[in-house]
Amino acid sequence: MKTSLNKIMRSAQEKGMVIPAFNIAHLPMVEPIARTLKNTKTFCLIEVARPDIEKFGAKSFAAVAREYRKWTDPNFMRLHLDHVPVIDEDGKEVEWKKIIEEALALGYDSVMIDGSRLPLKENIAATREVVQIAHKKNVPVEAELGAVLGHEKGPLPPYEELFKTGKGFTRVDEAKKFVEETGVDWLSVAIGSIHGAISGAAKDKAKVEAKLNIDHLKKLKEITGVPLVLHGGSGINRLSVLEGIKNGITKINVGTEIRQAYEKGLDLGLKIEKIIRDYYGIEGSANTLCLLDG
Repeated sequence: MKTSLNKIMRSAQEKGMVIPAFNIAHLPMVEPIARTLKNTKTFCLIEVARPDIEKFGAKSFAAVAREYRKWTDPNFMRLHLDHVPVIDEDGKEVEWKKIIEEALALGYDSVMIDGSRLPLKENIAATREVVQIAHKKNVPVEAELGAVLGHEKGPLPPYEELFKTGKGFTRVDEAKKFVEETGVDWLSVAIGSIHGAISGAAKDKAKVEAKLNIDHLKKLKEITGVPLVLHGGSGINRLSVLEGIKNGITKINVGTEIRQAYEKGLDLGLKIEKIIRDYYGIEGSANTLCLLDG
């Protein structure tokens, strides 16, 4: 029997380890990622979000699930539905319930609902509904509170200004209320990271090097008690990331960095290996998290 994903996440949280989640912007990315995870005995998530399908080459949630199943080994990877917004980056309403139910029917191992553009009360209501639907199938739910900027149209303000003002940062008091009232399993928080651009010329440019507000993170960890997630994981200062992992960040989404490597024709397997070995230092994590032998 495979170890439950929630148990793996909780184990990583307790041990101060991280589980990277690699976004599939193009279907052929699945094979080199899966192969590298097996070769390095590392546990990670393979995930897909609406922009991967609508703006890049992931085609559909079903197509990603089919490709994933060609290469998967549950000891090293699981399939996650990333970022299903209630209101998307263009300000449009999304049929989020339909997408969540489709992913559950396709056998996704975990799902994310993103009501972060809603008022708190409405975000809680939408998240609670997804939790009720997904938990019936024993599928864990991730949600987002606060605003990890970068997907919106137009340029961002200067990064240092964003960080100094704490614009969009997850509020500690709201996080406590949110987790208690939704029953969500994992919480994506805003503590200084930014998303990579998904349209226009900026989508091909390197991201600004971000950093994390560790003091703010410590408060969120203490008040929520659940595994915390960092979106916009590409291009963050490494020492800041490692400190974040020590203080509650259990899952980190990596999209822009690997998409750009693939689109440039670079060796994606080698890129993933470097992220695992040199950036996070988590080679062999599946031995601990999935109770493997050897």
